[in-house]
Amino acid sequence: MAFAAICAALVATAAAGDKKYSNLHFSIVRAGKKVPIRNASVVIHPVNKHGEQEKGALELKTDGEGKTGIDGIRYGKLRVQVIAKGYQTFGEDFEISEPEKEFVIELKRPQDQVTIYK
Repeated sequence: MAFAAICAALVATAAAGDKKYSNLHFSIVRAGKKVPIRNASVVIHPVNKHGEQEKGALELKTDGEGKTGIDGIRYGKLRVQVIAKGYQTFGEDFEISEPEKEFVIELKRPQDQVTIYK
């Protein structure tokens, strides 16, 4: 069964032919101090030509050095979100158009909330 799935994936890749793919590398660090953030979730969503998020998100986890990555992501627009306990959530869209792409994402600590209520 797994062998059939691998064969189907290879055939689909070969049929795509003219599609270009990128290897993505992420380093997630604390803003300012550049300390690696382990176990952060890096969520990647494809984005269509209208700027709308499509189905099929991938979630990666950072290692002890704050690093993670994935190979074989098709060129185009991606929405990258990074979520880590004790930090503000990061989110931004990126255009992927090169074979290797390195991201260094700095997460900030939460800011104090301001309220008019006591």
